Amino acid sequence: MVMAIASIESTMASSSSSSSSSILTMHHDIIHTHILTRLDATTLASTAATCSHLRHLCHDNHLWQKTAATTWPSLLYPTICHVISTFPNGHRSIFSDAFHTLHQYSSYSNDHRPLPPPPELISAVDIHYKGKPVFSRIRQTKTEKNMFLSSPLWIEIMEPNELVPMPVKFVRKEEEWIKHLEDNLYLSWILIDPTRKRSMNVSSQKPVSVRRHWLTRDVEILFSVIMAGETRRATEMVQCMVKVTCCGKVGGELHVREVNLVMEDMDGGKVSGKEGVGILMKAMEFGERKKVGGEGEMKMRFERFLNLVRERREMKFRRKKQWDGFSMVVAFVVCVWFCYLAGF
Repeated sequence: MVMAIASIESTMASSSSSSSSSILTMHHDIIHTHILTRLDATTLASTAATCSHLRHLCHDNHLWQKTAATTWPSLLYPTICHVISTFPNGHRSIFSDAFHTLHQYSSYSNDHRPLPPPPELISAVDIHYKGKPVFSRIRQTKTEKNMFLSSPLWIEIMEPNELVPMPVKFVRKEEEWIKHLEDNLYLSWILIDPTRKRSMNVSSQKPVSVRRHWLTRDVEILFSVIMAGETRRATEMVQCMVKVTCCGKVGGELHVREVNLVMEDMDGGKVSGKEGVGILMKAMEFGERKKVGGEGEMKMRFERFLNLVRERREMKFRRKKQWDGFSMVVAFVVCVWFCYLAGF
């Protein structure tokens, strides 16, 4: 693969100089079969931007479909393949929308009208461990049901009582083991809107938190993306969070028990399905996607959001405490005044 990239780069360098015909002398079947099929999505997109000849070769949907199958095995499900075939650019559209994480979470919140919810959202979820896929699943969610719209947003991927083994073993050195999971786990949650033919990755890709539940001792792995949203109270930041719950015993294998998506506001409360879908539609349509700048960038955003939630709770507690004190003073004054009028 390295030799293939070097070959195409050297050809590109020569074509940018006087011998622009050098890339044309190589048969397109050789470029397609022996070079382009070995490139990952990022390199393939960069190659397509070099010249018109390579751009034409790189726009082959079968090429992107093969790359998608390597990046996200969940997209191989027949249901997903049928939906993607209706997109303007097929699998290239998915890469354009979902390869990078949602980066900008404020610019689209006030400039656009609310978008009507689609009849259905499709979730394509993949978990990788050390670069190898260990879990892939899709889920179709009907968004027009009254129960979904009025209840907190909750999309569950796994079936009840289902357990999926992972090639990870529990160890007694908890801190090192948690750090190992943070460094080697990768999760992608692609939300697809079949109506508007758009998609978005709502996962931070790397975990922002790995912790043990204080009671059950299950392992909770969190992936979080912060975005702007309009709730019933105001326009504020919300957290779209994917939680992976794993169970197991020391020395044994780790088993995935739950994989779900929820949305929380700045009060720590759950966002309803109606509000949540509206927020996701805006983010999908207008949100900016960018490559994450550093390994800890998404974790810093997550911690910053938690700090804001903590500060808001503390401020509400102080206000409530002040109000309770004021109410006690007023009650005392009223009681004294009543006693004075009664002649005590």
